[in-house]
Amino acid sequence: MSNKLHIVSLGCTKNLVDTEVMMGKLKNFELTDNNEEADVIIVNTCGFIDAAKEESINTVLSLHDARKDDSLLVMAGCLSERYQDELMEQIPEVDIFTGVGDYDKIDELLIEKKSRFSDDVYLIDGAERVVTGSTYHAYIKLSEGCNQTCSFCAIPSFKGKLNSRNLDSIAKEVEGLVAKGYWDFSFVSQDSSSYLRDQNVKDGLSLLIQRMELIEGVKSARILYLYPSTTSMALLQNIAKSKIFHNYFDMPIQHINDDMLRLMKRGFGKEKTLELLNYMRSLPNSFVRTSFIVGHPNETQEMFDEMCEFTKTFGFDRINVFAYSDEETTSAYDMNEKISAEVIAHRAQILGDIVSACTKISLAKEVGQTTQIVIDGESSEHEYLLSARKLIWAPDIDGELYVNDRTVDEDLEFGKIYNAKITELVGDILTATVDNATTSK
Repeated sequence: MSNKLHIVSLGCTKNLVDTEVMMGKLKNFELTDNNEEADVIIVNTCGFIDAAKEESINTVLSLHDARKDDSLLVMAGCLSERYQDELMEQIPEVDIFTGVGDYDKIDELLIEKKSRFSDDVYLIDGAERVVTGSTYHAYIKLSEGCNQTCSFCAIPSFKGKLNSRNLDSIAKEVEGLVAKGYWDFSFVSQDSSSYLRDQNVKDGLSLLIQRMELIEGVKSARILYLYPSTTSMALLQNIAKSKIFHNYFDMPIQHINDDMLRLMKRGFGKEKTLELLNYMRSLPNSFVRTSFIVGHPNETQEMFDEMCEFTKTFGFDRINVFAYSDEETTSAYDMNEKISAEVIAHRAQILGDIVSACTKISLAKEVGQTTQIVIDGESSEHEYLLSARKLIWAPDIDGELYVNDRTVDEDLEFGKIYNAKITELVGDILTATVDNATTSK
C-alpha cells in the first residue's frame, strides 16, 4: 500500500483525540495536506446536530470528488456510527466505514479494506497518539458515553452509557506526554464531572486533580464540560486550591428558565445552577464559559427573554449559542410545540449579538492587567505580531491575543510562559507587552 495520508477531524476535541490515535497507528504514512495526492483519506465525522452532520457528509463527498482513482476513502466516527446502515447504502463513494470503536485498529481496516463497527466505543488505554496543533498542549479524554438524559441530546444513543478511563491509564498517558515536552493539558469528556461515577466513585475529578499534581512537569491544566447536577461545591473548591488546575469553569447550562430546564431534563433548576455559577464567578482569577440552546420545543418568548437578560447581566467570559436541532432518538424529538426554523434563527441572532457584547466586556476588563501568557507562534495578522493566549484560556476555543512589544532583551520562545501586561483591546483582540519569562504557573 502506498503511504500518503490525508486526515480530517471534524467536531469536538474528543474527536480530535480519536483522530490523533488513528494518526499514531498510521505513523508509517506520510501526512499530506493535499488530498489529491493522498493514497488514504480519512474523515473522522461528527453526528451531533444537523449542521455537523451536513458538514461531515459534504466533506466526505468533496474529498471523493478530488481524490486519486486508486486511493482509499474512509468514513469514521460518530456520524457513521449513528447512521451506519443508511450511509453504507447511500454513499457508495466511501470504501471503508467504521464507527467509534475501532480507532486503534485503523491499520488493520486499511489492510482488510472492509468496513467494521465494533459493539463498544473506543476508550484510550495505552495507545500512542500523534498530538497535533501544539508542541506543549494536549487534550486528555477522561471517558466515553454519558448517563445524562438531556431531552435534546442523541449522543447516549450511539455512544452508550458513561465509561470512564482508569485513573492509572490517564496518569500514564500524561506522564508519557510530559516526557515528550508537553506541560499544558485540557481534560475532556461528554460529562467530565461524572468521571468515575460508573466505578462507584462520587468525586473522580478531585482524585484526578490530586493525581495530576503528583506528576512532575505538569504546569497547567483545565477541565472542560462540567455538568451542573454532577458538579459539587467540594470539586469547585478543590479546583480553586490546586496549584496546576486553573479556575477555569466550562459548564454548559443550556438555559436558565426553570420550566425549560425541567423540559430539557437538566437535573438542576435555576436556583442551584445559579448557586454554582455565582461561586465560580466569586473565585479569584476565574474564567467562566457556558453554552445556551435557543428554540427548544415549548420555549416561549418569555423564556427566551429571561435567558437573554440573564446573559447580559451575569458576566460570562465566553458563551456558545446553539440553535436547537431536532434529533431522532431524543425525547424532544417527540415533543409538540416545535419552534419554527425562522424563529429559532431569529432568536439565535439576537442572543448571538448579546454574546458578542459580553465577550467584549470580558476582554476589556483585561486591559491594564498583568497576566501569564504563552506564545504560540507568528501571527497571521502581521509579521511583527506574535500570536499568544492567556495561559488560563483553552487553546483554539477562547481566542488569541497579539504580542506587539516586549521589555526583555532575549528572543521570545514559542511554547514558553511569559508574564505580560495587557495594553489594549483592538476590536475583539487584546494586545500585550511581554515583561519576563516564568518557569512556573
